[in-house]
Amino acid sequence: MDEKDLIDAARSAMRKAYAPYSKFLVGASVLAGSGKVYVGCNVENASYGLSICAERAAVFNAVGSGEREIQAVAIAVSTGEVAFPCGACRQVLAEFAPKDGDTRIYLVSGQGVEEHSLASLLPNAFRLTE
Repeated sequence: MDEKDLIDAARSAMRKAYAPYSKFLVGASVLAGSGKVYVGCNVENASYGLSICAERAAVFNAVGSGEREIQAVAIAVSTGEVAFPCGACRQVLAEFAPKDGDTRIYLVSGQGVEEHSLASLLPNAFRLTE
């Protein structure tokens, strides 16, 4: 799986988003430790607290399939500028980041792709200590 395939999966998931309130479509894809890709999209609700971000939807999809490690993430938005994951999504990503490495984050918009590390987006994350 290369970066382009991961980005294409996020864009495809974005087109399935349910965002009647904000009109802000987001799709995410995660590359799991097994090499499989899982996707999610944002799903809004009239009771905003019940909405879910695309990133968490994708991670929870992976975890529900038995995955426990996220190698990379692509996040695609329907706007011209990239959008960074919210703090809650950053913390969920950190929960499943490899213990010996860092998760790559690809932010995708109509203007292109930016690459970041999860560590740069969430320094000093809470982590499971064994």
